Amino acid sequence: MKKFLLLLVLAFSLIACGDKKEEKAHDDHEGHDHSEEVSHSDTKTKAESKQAVTREDAAKQQTKQETRSKMETKSGSGEIVTLTTKFGDIKIKLYDETPKHRDNFLKHVNSGFYNGTTFHRVIPNFMIQGGDPNTKDKSSDKSTHGTGGPGYTIPAEINPNLKHFRGAVAAARLGDQVNPKKESSGSQFYIAVADIHFLDNNYTVFGEVVEGMEFADKIVNQKRDERDNPLERTEMTIKAEK
Repeated sequence: MKKFLLLLVLAFSLIACGDKKEEKAHDDHEGHDHSEEVSHSDTKTKAESKQAVTREDAAKQQTKQETRSKMETKSGSGEIVTLTTKFGDIKIKLYDETPKHRDNFLKHVNSGFYNGTTFHRVIPNFMIQGGDPNTKDKSSDKSTHGTGGPGYTIPAEINPNLKHFRGAVAAARLGDQVNPKKESSGSQFYIAVADIHFLDNNYTVFGEVVEGMEFADKIVNQKRDERDNPLERTEMTIKAEK
């Protein structure tokens, strides 16, 4: 009986210790607000501790995503743009329900603003982020990647009906401490590679991938540095379909 009680006490001690470590990691992450980014689950370690998605699971998720798009359950008709990478083309539908973000994205597409920028932040089971003009210069300091933009923000257009499903396209932004109105970056965006509903109602979702999620999966699984920046550049060009 004494041995059982001793084991029970040790078990509770380990649980309490784990909670404290997780809380500290969360505090350390929240203190980093220097770049326009989407904040992943409490910490990067927690997000990456999830079991990797199997090929079969990924295929099932892709089928579900394409079915949702065909049924147009999240949004009606919208402008289609094609994002081209060295891995393949990703087709994105822009939502009419978020007109400020749609029009701003199309403005950048039509001006060639995004061409030559990279996906500078990739986190498996979470998202891929790009759209920073600082990434165009191949010799640029990588520590500046994620801090650039066109020099303005976009008022939030958070719609409770537009969720962070796998394939959702949303705007990155600065954290709540310096950005209480949740205004979006003027150019940086991310594509969810998994259902990440803990971000719902905190970031503006303005589109969805309707084709080519398998290429987003290849991008997110690239080797990366301590900043989650891929070791090899993954540049993009984006064109609007006519």
